[in-house]
Formats: sequence, structure tokens, C-alpha cells
Amino acid sequence: MLQQVQSQHFQALLGKTGTLRLPDGSELPIHIDSLEETPRSRMPNNERMPFSVEFNSLKPTEFVDGLCVMELPKLGRVEDIFVSRVPAMGRDPQLGYFYIAFN
Repeated sequence: MLQQVQSQHFQALLGKTGTLRLPDGSELPIHIDSLEETPRSRMPNNERMPFSVEFNSLKPTEFVDGLCVMELPKLGRVEDIFVSRVPAMGRDPQLGYFYIAFN
């Protein structure tokens, strides 16, 4: 299923809120902040354009990283998405800031 994920699936979520299901089964409300395609990272013979997604939690969280689940438009439930936390760097330190890379 992960191979089917394209940047278009996240494009529809930009600026919107959603839910990230964490590895422990709990749900974290999130806001999708940005989407960036990275064409220079494209591997030969790979049809998918590499891209990354950044989002933040809407409430405090201790979650750092792991395999998560998200609902994506036209794909439905997508499992085993590796989510990494990034530093707050001047943003609200009470919230979590996250990054997903799709190569």
C-alpha cells in the first residue's frame, strides 16, 4: 500500500486537520502544514516522485517516531507510515512537529 501513496493524496489534506494513529493505538489530532516534492531524489526506474510531508499535533504529545496509520483520500487506511519528530525550533514547544519522507 505504501508504494501507492503519491503527493496528490496529501495535497488534498494541506491546511486541514486529521488523525494520526500512533504505534500504541492511540489517536493524535494533527494539522497538515506542508508538502514538498523532491524530484532530484528520484531513483531510476521509480515511478513515484519523492516527496515529504510536515505536520504538527494539535495537542501536547510525547510521541517521537514510529510506524503510524493515516486515512488518505482515495486510498483509505494506510499503515506502516514511518513518522519522525522534528525540533520545535521557535514554534510552540508544547506541540509535536513531524515529518514523513516518501522516496
